[in-house]
Amino acid sequence: MRQLELRFGGFREPAQETFRSVNFNAPIVAPVDGRQSETALAVARGTSRLLLSLGFCCVSELPLASGRRADLVALGNDGEIWIVEIKSSVADFRADQKWMDYRLHCDRLFFATTTEVPCEIFPPDTGLIVADAFGAEVKCEAPVHKLHASTRKSMMLGIARAAALRLQSLIDPAGPYGAEF
Repeated sequence: MRQLELRFGGFREPAQETFRSVNFNAPIVAPVDGRQSETALAVARGTSRLLLSLGFCCVSELPLASGRRADLVALGNDGEIWIVEIKSSVADFRADQKWMDYRLHCDRLFFATTTEVPCEIFPPDTGLIVADAFGAEVKCEAPVHKLHASTRKSMMLGIARAAALRLQSLIDPAGPYGAEF
């Protein structure tokens, strides 16, 4: 397949070597974040697959207005917003109590973990998902606390902007998108 160059919003035949060539056959690969363990990445992948099967799309590592960063934020077809906090071990759960702040940004709050972590350690007023790299199962439904309309709008805009910027940065890795979105 012929390679074209991306030039100021359009594609042209290669003319100079100062422009980067775009190979349309090459797969787009997401950059590695590096903050999560292999176990946490596997739980996120399986949980994302489950959420997709339930009619939700996910954005990982989404910055929230509170300054926190949610592991997974899921947006349903009806506008319902779930936050999933991933805990890969008992020590991970015990060391991190910031998850309580996430309730202010979602309709339902879940934890996701592996089969090796005992389910009894998680708070009873949150949902629980058990996952591996290939899928997941909801073990306990999360109670609903409906978001205020202005918070829902803010969250939906944050999800949409993060997803759009991430897609743009995959298409144009040298673009001015910054590392944080």
